[in-house]
Amino acid sequence: MEEVQAAQPQSLGELPAEYSVPPKVDSEVEVLHEKVTKQVIKEGHGQKPSKYSTCFIHYRGWSESTQHKFEDTWQEQRPIEMVLGKEKKEMTGLAIGVANMKDGERALLRVGWELGYGEEGSFSFPNVPPRADLVYEVELIGFDETKEGKARSDMTVEERIGAADRRKMDGNVLFQQEKLEEAMQQYEMAIAYMGDDFMFQLFGKYRDMALAVKNPCHLNMAACLIKLNRYEEAIGQCTIVLTEDENNVKALFRRGKSRAALGQTDAAKEDFQKARKYAPEDKAIARELRLLAEHDKVVYQKQKELYKGIFGPRPEPRSSNMRSGNLLILIWQWLLSLFYGLVNLFKRKSPKSD
Repeated sequence: MEEVQAAQPQSLGELPAEYSVPPKVDSEVEVLHEKVTKQVIKEGHGQKPSKYSTCFIHYRGWSESTQHKFEDTWQEQRPIEMVLGKEKKEMTGLAIGVANMKDGERALLRVGWELGYGEEGSFSFPNVPPRADLVYEVELIGFDETKEGKARSDMTVEERIGAADRRKMDGNVLFQQEKLEEAMQQYEMAIAYMGDDFMFQLFGKYRDMALAVKNPCHLNMAACLIKLNRYEEAIGQCTIVLTEDENNVKALFRRGKSRAALGQTDAAKEDFQKARKYAPEDKAIARELRLLAEHDKVVYQKQKELYKGIFGPRPEPRSSNMRSGNLLILIWQWLLSLFYGLVNLFKRKSPKSD
């Protein structure tokens, strides 16, 4: 099944906030453990993961006392994989929180230092001091139930590509149902199976097999993001594809649409023109180029009117009636001046009285 087709943008969502400090959450505090609490930011759906489930999460982490952010997987555009029950010791508290979340749920977790980086703090993150209580904003993108807790690194190439392809197919179904956020979760999980470290090791037919799944997932993510008016993120997804396949028509087209929506008309035109080079009969590309040309024409006319107002012809001269009225006033003022001048002259020549 090929990647889904992009539809017209709709106002269905917003860009996720880029927090430099933990978000303020008003929902009820749920105590999960003596050292772990949870507050729901966004409700999830379905079941919660069980022990040994392979979970894919995005998170931001802060030291509670200093409010310094030490990690942000959203910013890195790289979700992490966590096998519940086999997590690193410093992620014990985070794992307790994830185990109590549903697919798509976003929550604020507070974790005591005993279940975090402990007595000594973190060597990898110097801004996590000793005995630092932690705050996490976490989103559970999704999870795979596996009895043996098989991580991606333990899978064969074929297993990883197969798992990713199943996620892509699930995402396509959700996209057709207009469940865009849920569809993106599936695409993101599929992409997580084929991270940079994995792709770097692939050559020949295996790399081609992986890209045949990975690139459509990025393009489908872009299609969802365009519908959600999240154009900057859509540009990022298309650019990832174009680094592997610089002439990919769908990536050029969707990046062009996103750039046009952001007012980046020159860059959008460049994308559309390159896409037309490889798909000269595509009516959608021709339409977008025509819309950009019409936009440029409107802008030119507005600029022309503006410059005409600044540098246009001088104002029309005043009417002859107004000129006549001004002339009469001047004559009257001259006659008055003449009259007073004669009176003063007569007074100077008259004999003075005793």
